Amino acid sequence: MPSLLLLAAALLSSWAQLPAEASSWWSLAVNPVQRPEVFIIGAQPVCSQLPGLSPGQRKLCQLYQEHMAYIGEGAKTGIKECQYQFRQRRWNCSIVDNTSVFGRVMQIGSRETAFTYAVSAAGVVNAISRACREGELSTCGCSRTARPKDLPRDWLWGGCGDNVEYGYRFAKEFVDAREREKNFAKGSEEQGRVLMNLQNNEAGRRAVYKMADVACKCHGVSGSCSLKTCWLQLAEFRKVGDQLKEKYDSAAAMRITRKGKLELVNSRFNQPTPEDLVYVDPSPDYCLRNETTGSLGTQGRLCNKTSEGMDGCELMCCGRGYDQFKSVQVERCHCKFHWCCFVKCRKCTEIVDQYVCK
Repeated sequence: MPSLLLLAAALLSSWAQLPAEASSWWSLAVNPVQRPEVFIIGAQPVCSQLPGLSPGQRKLCQLYQEHMAYIGEGAKTGIKECQYQFRQRRWNCSIVDNTSVFGRVMQIGSRETAFTYAVSAAGVVNAISRACREGELSTCGCSRTARPKDLPRDWLWGGCGDNVEYGYRFAKEFVDAREREKNFAKGSEEQGRVLMNLQNNEAGRRAVYKMADVACKCHGVSGSCSLKTCWLQLAEFRKVGDQLKEKYDSAAAMRITRKGKLELVNSRFNQPTPEDLVYVDPSPDYCLRNETTGSLGTQGRLCNKTSEGMDGCELMCCGRGYDQFKSVQVERCHCKFHWCCFVKCRKCTEIVDQYVCK
């Protein structure tokens, strides 16, 4: 790890507690971040103008300005994956504004909040690791992971792999900075929420780290594959999202003890590992709009009349019923390949029935 990163990490522990803010570093996903080539070294105004950063994160920004655009990309990747995974749920990871991003609903330590913290932390690891490999960051390069012991002896270990080690370390310093600079009373609900956030951030980072795998390319005459070059490669982020969604489904309910530790609400369940998600509050009612909890409700949401799952009209609409309307869909059809080399399609229109919650 670069010496400046260690210096910044040491500074974080000395910062005092600050009032809780509605803004979040997630806002880097929805507010454009300048590209590294337009930064001026040591130009603090760049970092002071970025919304949603905690004091510790601003310090890291000043040391690593060229990283900020990729943190924004990572946050955007995490948000998009959240919206995909919850597209058929009552809470669908909707963006409500450009500062807090998800609104007041994130102030509740629910399962949904746990997933959001995890997937956004995972997005940062993913983006920074790839930026290193592509030579976009001056403080890192290709992965230096040791050659796997089970790799055949005649295969070459080289290429330029995704630097998931650096991505993990930097994401840990940046994403956790907001939580680590807080100083709540031991055993308080606020401390419990901080520990919850740290646990879920770590689970997200580990998902990316552990799912990175060896990729290989064949070399040889006419693709004979007489020689292979292999390197470390990140998993597709959809697979990371799928795994974190499974962790969401099995998330553990926790509570804070007087000693300032999280413990299981139900001791019959297994103790969560660092790869598991945890939550400290029950989920709010997502059926109706509620300004206090930040729930947007499901009125106006599309639903599937024939499904018995969460996307079905009965569950999605919370028993309120639904309205039916017809819409025109235009699709490509009758596609033909023409030599050489293009595909030509016609446009077909279809009138379909759709259903929205009352």
